Amino acid sequence: MNTSTEVIGQTHTKVCRDCTAELTDDNWTPYFKEHDNRTCKSCYNVRHNKKNNVLTNKMRMTVNGKYVSRKHPLWKAGNYKSFNDAAFSSLVNYESSTEGEVYIIVNNAWPEWVKIGMAVDSEDRLKGYQTGSPMRDYKLVYSVYTKDRRKTEAQAHRSAEVIAERRGEWFKMSVGEAKECIQHGL
Repeated sequence: MNTSTEVIGQTHTKVCRDCTAELTDDNWTPYFKEHDNRTCKSCYNVRHNKKNNVLTNKMRMTVNGKYVSRKHPLWKAGNYKSFNDAAFSSLVNYESSTEGEVYIIVNNAWPEWVKIGMAVDSEDRLKGYQTGSPMRDYKLVYSVYTKDRRKTEAQAHRSAEVIAERRGEWFKMSVGEAKECIQHGL
């Protein structure tokens, strides 16, 4: 019986995760090798557009070094020191953009109330509500895409306040009634 721990046979070859090229000392940086980042220099440079020894990706937005999703209404590719810098450079895009969603959000803490709102992305808006709730109990129950989210929301609000009590964007009505109000606004 052989009790040796010697490895017999082929040794595993490490390859780039993008192009599957074999990683060697010529195409794999010592830092990446040390951290087992399996990306060759060529793929890394293509992905990050190496420029002036500063890594930038022209298809991403970062604010103070943090990634910002493309779904953000003020998204604009680039690297910004503060969110104000980014926001003011993209404000024109947000103001002129009319497309988006009109949605209904509910919370079991107030079962008779629904919120009719608008956003560029309703899922992203829901995340904002969850941040303010320790129970994470807000639910997006309906959303519809529209070419003019402001107009559709305003029309839905006018329809809703005729049949329900209103507190800001919250209405004391059923989800079904709120859906009808939004459909009326489309």
